[in-house]
Amino acid sequence: MFNKKNDRIETLIGSNTTIKGDIEIKGTIRIDGRFEGTIKADWIVVGENGHLKGDAFANGLIAGGTVEGNISTSESVEINSSGKVFGDVQTQKLVIIEGGIFEGRSRMQKEHKQEKKVVELQKGQKAD
Repeated sequence: MFNKKNDRIETLIGSNTTIKGDIEIKGTIRIDGRFEGTIKADWIVVGENGHLKGDAFANGLIAGGTVEGNISTSESVEINSSGKVFGDVQTQKLVIIEGGIFEGRSRMQKEHKQEKKVVELQKGQKAD
C-alpha cells in the first residue's frame, strides 16, 4: 500500500466528521467520515464507511468506501471488495478486488521513464 518512506497516516477524517472544501496535504489522509471537494495528497485511503465526493489527485488511492468523482494518480488505484468508485480514473495501475464496484472510464498512463538519449558520433570523434 505505502512505500517505506510514507507508511503512516498524517491526517484522519473521523467517522462522525463531514468536511466541505478543498484540501491539500503532504502525506497520507484517511477518510472514515465524509469529505466533499477537491483533495490533493500523497496517498488517500477511503475507509469502509468513508465517503469522498469530489476529485482526487494523489500518488495512490485505496477505496474501501465510496468515491464519487474523478481520480488521478501517478502510481495506483485499488478498489477493495467493499469499495465503490463512480467516476473516471487515470493511473498507471488499477486493481479491483472481487466485489469492488467501478462505474466510469479508466485511462492507463505509462510509467514516466527517463528518455534514452541517443548520441551520434561523427567520424573521428571519441565518446566521453
